[in-house]
Amino acid sequence: MMAFMYRALDSFLVPHRVLKLALTVLPLSASVALDRRTEVRNLIVDTDLFSDIDDAAALLLACTLPETKLLAVNVNVNSTYSAIAASAITNHYGYPFVPIGLPRPYANTSFFDTYAYALGEYTSKIAYHWSGGSVPFFELDATWDPVELYRKTLAESQNGSVTIASIGFSASLSGLLNTTADAYSILDGYGLVAEKVKELVIMGGGYPSGHEFNFWGQNASHTAHVVNTWPDSVPMTFLGTEVGEAVSTGARLTVSGPENDPVKAGYQWYVGYNNTRASWDPLTVAYAVEGLGDWFEYGNKNGYNYVYPNGSNTWMDGDSKTNQHYLKLKVSNETVAMELDNLLLRGARMHANYISR
Repeated sequence: MMAFMYRALDSFLVPHRVLKLALTVLPLSASVALDRRTEVRNLIVDTDLFSDIDDAAALLLACTLPETKLLAVNVNVNSTYSAIAASAITNHYGYPFVPIGLPRPYANTSFFDTYAYALGEYTSKIAYHWSGGSVPFFELDATWDPVELYRKTLAESQNGSVTIASIGFSASLSGLLNTTADAYSILDGYGLVAEKVKELVIMGGGYPSGHEFNFWGQNASHTAHVVNTWPDSVPMTFLGTEVGEAVSTGARLTVSGPENDPVKAGYQWYVGYNNTRASWDPLTVAYAVEGLGDWFEYGNKNGYNYVYPNGSNTWMDGDSKTNQHYLKLKVSNETVAMELDNLLLRGARMHANYISR
């Protein structure tokens, strides 16, 4: 997730977000209290994998949660390392052919923590040391234009079957809405979304109001376009910065995860051994795949999210819309953190021998 230091305007300091492991460690056999589904959840992840490790954890879950089919990954930053790292991660966890979108023009940029000089770069390292999948190291011609990848993937899917987890910026989704008929579908962007998308789940904003980086950090007009004009027939659910900040995970993966695991390595490079990070993006993917379960409840009954031109947002009350919601934790943040760590460890161990290192 992009730009760790800007999650909320009043919450810039890194130290309170990088916490030593202090949770009770239960065995992986402990129950994970999410919905038990029999239908397959078709998923597209739209990620700003670059300057925060929680995007990598979200991809781990997208690949390893039961009854999930990862259809595509759109990277919404233009770093070549981000796309190659996304391919490496999905390849490691069993998706060697999943297509990766990368915005043009792209550049060989990497993250450097100029705010606190505390967090480490990881995408280029994962890209190189775990090279594989649909976009091997610097075979960038294999990446897709993100908007074209959206149109192709949605057009080829069953009606009402695709969940989109947006865990970064909104440029590609905005571009999708602006599209017209093409070789993939006679429908324009709004029509294609209305026909094919089951739900859009967004990590962004603060609730009931806020000013969070995912909404304003790249281009606030894209966010406003997506959130304010999304087809009314397609549900939108939001996980705000306050929810992700309350749940710290990842330390157990660095301690107990398989030695050949790319996300374990990413956490070690980013925050160090036995340190945690806030869980904005893995929580968003967990909800996108599993629903409310025992972790979440809705913070509202009716109303809708409104995004202003500067990227700030406010929840508007009213009965005109009933299919937009923002999430709250239903159980303690410690319980969710423990169970989310279980999911990360389980997914990593499932694929411990997928790539020999």
